[in-house]
Amino acid sequence: MKVAYISTYLPRECGLATFNQNVVRAIALNLARQGQSGPESGFGVAMNDSDDEDEYAYGDEVKVIIRQDDQKDYIEAATYLNTSDADVCLLEHEFGIFGGESGIYLLPLLHRLEKPLVTVLHTILREPSHTQKIIIQEIARRSARLVVMSRRGIDFLTAIYDIAPEKIQLIEHGVPDLEALKLNPLRTLAPFRNRRVLFSFGLLSRNKGLETVIRALPAIVAHHPDVVYVVLGNTHPGVVRRSGEEYREQLKRLAIELQVDKHLVFINKFVEEAELMNYLTAATLYITPYTNEAQITSGTLSYAVGAGAAVVSTPYWHAQELLAEDRGRLFPFKDADALADTVNDLLTNPEKLAALQHNAYQYGLHLRWPKIGAEYLAVLAAACAQPEAGNELPPRPLVDPEIIPEFSLAHVRRLTDDTGIVQHAKYGIPNLKEGYCLDDNSRALIMALMAYQQHNSPEALELLPIYLSYIHYVQRDDGNFRNFLSFRREYLDEIGSEDSFGRTVWALGYLIHRAPNNSYREFAGELLARSVPHFQQLHHLRGMANTMIGVAYYLQAHPDDEALVEELTQLAARLLAAYAAHRTTDWHWFEEKLTYDNAILPLALLHAYEITGHAPAREVALEALAFLDEVSFRNGFLNPVGNEGWYHQDGEVPLFDQQAIETMAMVLVYLQAYRTTHEPDFIRRMFASYQWFLGENLLRVPLYDQETKGCCDGLQQTGLNRNQGAESTLAYLISHLTVLRALELEHEYDQSVPAAAPAQVTAAV
Repeated sequence: MKVAYISTYLPRECGLATFNQNVVRAIALNLARQGQSGPESGFGVAMNDSDDEDEYAYGDEVKVIIRQDDQKDYIEAATYLNTSDADVCLLEHEFGIFGGESGIYLLPLLHRLEKPLVTVLHTILREPSHTQKIIIQEIARRSARLVVMSRRGIDFLTAIYDIAPEKIQLIEHGVPDLEALKLNPLRTLAPFRNRRVLFSFGLLSRNKGLETVIRALPAIVAHHPDVVYVVLGNTHPGVVRRSGEEYREQLKRLAIELQVDKHLVFINKFVEEAELMNYLTAATLYITPYTNEAQITSGTLSYAVGAGAAVVSTPYWHAQELLAEDRGRLFPFKDADALADTVNDLLTNPEKLAALQHNAYQYGLHLRWPKIGAEYLAVLAAACAQPEAGNELPPRPLVDPEIIPEFSLAHVRRLTDDTGIVQHAKYGIPNLKEGYCLDDNSRALIMALMAYQQHNSPEALELLPIYLSYIHYVQRDDGNFRNFLSFRREYLDEIGSEDSFGRTVWALGYLIHRAPNNSYREFAGELLARSVPHFQQLHHLRGMANTMIGVAYYLQAHPDDEALVEELTQLAARLLAAYAAHRTTDWHWFEEKLTYDNAILPLALLHAYEITGHAPAREVALEALAFLDEVSFRNGFLNPVGNEGWYHQDGEVPLFDQQAIETMAMVLVYLQAYRTTHEPDFIRRMFASYQWFLGENLLRVPLYDQETKGCCDGLQQTGLNRNQGAESTLAYLISHLTVLRALELEHEYDQSVPAAAPAQVTAAV
């Protein structure tokens, strides 16, 4: 078996790197016992915390380096792993070693990984952020097994992250397979000679709580003047970058203030395990005074127990578990007096001290790395033996209703008051300071109509007059529209954008076509009729396109309105002229660049074709859609053009920020393309586009929030934009309702799916 290890690597001073090195050696040892040679048993993928690939002198076992904040490196690493001869991957996971918000850059690598995966979780949070929870759940989906090092970790994963217990494997933190030296060389050194040593080690940072031990020293030294407190370890590199040695110097000043500076020794270095064992066995007591309970695993604590040290600790999660059954003593967080009492009791009663040491040593025997390595090897072998998921699952239909969340207007209701829908939110809370806009109220009107038609929703019916009233309120006497309104209902502009004009015509046309009663239809007809004189004054393609869609819906209800047919024909001609002016052999688009809401342009031509039957409109729409499809699905899932610079002809496609309206337009155009052509592949694309909201995207995270029933405002380079404004939420809901409508069409294409299609369908969805 050959294992690819994804982790930090020595000589980077990192506890995870040391842990990974021990796992590699322990697995290699067990493979050698099975007759498999060591060096060929695996290779490393190293996580770098800087852009300098040469910062660390990695060994030959490291074949790939991922720069933490370089997204391309993760994709290239996935490609390397997939083409390598590795049988399985072992991932060491800690949020802070991967790039993006909470290490979200890892997810695209895992999504592309074709090898079996086992993941070791070093941090499992009881109160994860939205993004952290998503990351752990996605890791779980991609992993054959999740390894945790404490029973509490199992409880958290099942209760908080909804992960099945059978996917979780408990393997405790390993410890060195070493025995104490009869003649420990440290006992001849000044800090240890004829002294009783209190000892702590590890990378220094404020959450280590070392000040609690220093505050306890006066009371301890008063009874035991031979005591010295030795702190071994460098300051954490991240702390050094931010604030230098400020914490260490603060501890020294505290010791001077308390007059115990002669009883405090700092040894500022990173030591190998053999030397560390000498420190642990030379110490009288080992202390971990961490400041809060939220530590699911502590390697330093495991090492101390494995060395047979008498341990005194605060009751963080791992300590509660590992020091149970009289393997150590606990004292309250930040309680120097309680620590002093505990230490004095043990130093005064050597039989109690010896009992702790004996119990810890006996328990530590089953934690030694060779035994732990055998457990890891068994888990990796089981992962390799698992059949591929695709061979176990029946092919999905083109549109899979099982993964579609339940429809809910909860967040829309939260954003809507008696004036209209508020355009922005901070997280899931309406941001009233930003007021209202016509774009969103027009979208909201379309969404409410769709919800009423498909769900017979009384909630949606109640919302309709609010959004229609907003449109009426901002229409000017000349038939044009304002856009923005303050929360105090004050106009903030005189004339809105052409985009907002077009979206409003779309909403009014859709209402005329789908009105629940004549009152709505007639009112919408009046508003639309007043706006018609402005159609030919439109200059921007998206304003024209949105207007065309609205007129097309209107004409479905009033097919004999020759004046509006002519308006639609003229707008379509202008769109076709723009296409002809910009189209080249390898650039099939209406402009010299792809910007925002791109799919609206071919969508408008498909709607125009549905009304007029003008063949060139259909041909151009499908050709442009094929071009947009090639750009947007270049990675096998929807990856819409980001708005950081747009996609210029002969340029690069910007990855971020990706917006929800892009995805909504893609969902709509694919359904309309299917209605035009009856080709099932458009349904596949429609559903794949919709899944962008559910996590089938570049960062592998869902934008739809199951808790708030809102949609995050975009996919940014570092993660989600967690604000959940009206535009993104309405884009999601319209997409959701469009997909549900496509379910009604499923019987039409069931018989048309080729026999070889199931695998393709599964891949697409």
